[in-house]
Amino acid sequence: MSVFTKLYRGETRFDFIGTRRRWYLASLALILICLLSFFLRGFNVGIDFKGGTEFQLPSGTSVTTTQAENAMTAAGQTPEGAAQQVGSGSTRSIIIKTKELDQQQQSDVAGKLAAALKIDRSQISINSVSSTWGSEITKKAVQGLIVFLIAVFLYISIRYEWKMGVGALSALVHDLIISAGIYSIVGFELTPSTIVGLLTILGFSLYDTVVVFDKVNENVKDLGATARMTYSEAANLAVNQTLMRSINTSLISLLPVAGLLFVGAGLLGVGTIKDLALILFVGLAVGAYSSLFLATPIVVELKEREPENKNLARRVLAKRATAARAGEHVAVGAPVTAAKPRPTGQPAPAPRPGARPANRPRKRP
Repeated sequence: MSVFTKLYRGETRFDFIGTRRRWYLASLALILICLLSFFLRGFNVGIDFKGGTEFQLPSGTSVTTTQAENAMTAAGQTPEGAAQQVGSGSTRSIIIKTKELDQQQQSDVAGKLAAALKIDRSQISINSVSSTWGSEITKKAVQGLIVFLIAVFLYISIRYEWKMGVGALSALVHDLIISAGIYSIVGFELTPSTIVGLLTILGFSLYDTVVVFDKVNENVKDLGATARMTYSEAANLAVNQTLMRSINTSLISLLPVAGLLFVGAGLLGVGTIKDLALILFVGLAVGAYSSLFLATPIVVELKEREPENKNLARRVLAKRATAARAGEHVAVGAPVTAAKPRPTGQPAPAPRPGARPANRPRKRP
């Protein structure tokens, strides 16, 4: 049976839990890189958060973004980030931003832009955002994110248990740091669309994680009574059983977002959607990774320390040892069943090298 057939049927045996240390190290390395970018590069924050003035050139203009930036510099103002192209053809326009300007400064800059670029002054639209309003937006965005994370932890803790809440919250914080870090490294402008996209991908990651947790709960049901496998093996089986669903969901979500990012923003030059497209693309990919390689392994780390799960592991190993002595082969991670009696007349299996014959009495010390 091919690996694709096994993947489709949910019968793969990838050891996600046994190799969790290497995934922890990979995630830690990515988080450190992102944190360094936070402190060394920072973020290209848009005027919606820090305040500023936005000038939009008229539709159908043939002015390039470079010409607009040079004209703004010649007008005595430094552009805040790169100028953006909006639309194409007859609807094409250019948006360029500066620091916060008063009414007189806005009028002077608009006049100089019109003269330098040979366009009608009345066709240049101006939008100003105060720094006070921008700081208020930033505060509300941070508050919304904190409330979201707290609500997620409470829901998972009530629906399942607090250890799964810790696993889900850890995966979400991981997704948040890496997504924001990629944004910092690339240098795209941080806008309200970015925050909307960030909350969207956190919701996707949470959904993926909850599906795996549901399967884990199903696999560990009555596990203490049957001792058919350890908790970590049941969790690993759950990840394998939901692997195909996670891959399908991620691919279906990533394909249209990739179209927005690489075709819309890259080829067609629609700069206003690239901030949303990037955060969605990176966040969906990172969210799929964390739901498989981080959330469930972290839960296993916490659950394996419980006395009942330690006792369960000892019972499973004892059952496997009994099955091995009876000549049965039990694969690691496979359910353990009681040894079946041999049919009448069937010869006993050949003893293993060095094994004590069954009829030889055990020596007492």
